[in-house]
Amino acid sequence: MITELAAMLKDRFGIVFNNPDLLAEAFTQASYVNEHQDQKLKFYERVEFLGDAVLELAVSEYLYKRYKDMPQGKLTRLRAAMVCEDSFASFARECGFPQYIRLGKGEQKARAWERDSLLCDIFESFVGALYLDQGREPVLKFVHQVIFPKLDEGRFDGVFDYKTTLQEYLQRDGDVDIDYQLIEQDGPANERSYEIAVLADGKKIGQGWGHSKKEAEQSAARQAYSQLQQSNDQ
Repeated sequence: MITELAAMLKDRFGIVFNNPDLLAEAFTQASYVNEHQDQKLKFYERVEFLGDAVLELAVSEYLYKRYKDMPQGKLTRLRAAMVCEDSFASFARECGFPQYIRLGKGEQKARAWERDSLLCDIFESFVGALYLDQGREPVLKFVHQVIFPKLDEGRFDGVFDYKTTLQEYLQRDGDVDIDYQLIEQDGPANERSYEIAVLADGKKIGQGWGHSKKEAEQSAARQAYSQLQQSNDQ
């Protein structure tokens, strides 16, 4: 099982562990260790402890650098949405981790690999093991592949109001006329989609779409804000 996991990590993420025992530890639950005491195995809880801290720091640093003008309260809310059980369990599923978790027979029968709490732990323990095995840079490369693109996909848009965030950013030095214009609407009434552009002093700075005008406006504001932040980085 761990051999297959190592092959998947190499093919999908370009990750090759120097110490395969660390990788095995990260994917081993205590129930499996208890049933194989003769093998003197370790289970994931200690590396999970480390991975939790590594992930919080990596996400915090990324948000701090990307959103240079975002106030601390909003950064905290966004980080909380990204660094949580639901998100980490989702990332673990998207990485294909559930099938590689080593469980005792009882936990296998109970389909423990489907539990968000366990998947969250495994995601954190994997990152902790990767950090111990290879250091900071491979961890950052991995989270840039797995976590940060979800920001651009809008997965965390519900955390705060992008329209307000964009307005605060544009008007930090004075009044700016911000307008949201409907470009197109499509589909039947019960499945209608909207495409909306956001303009600042008459200049288009972003556009987005959604199944309601409000959702489309938030999408447009998020795109505009992200592009403005990226422009500042150049």
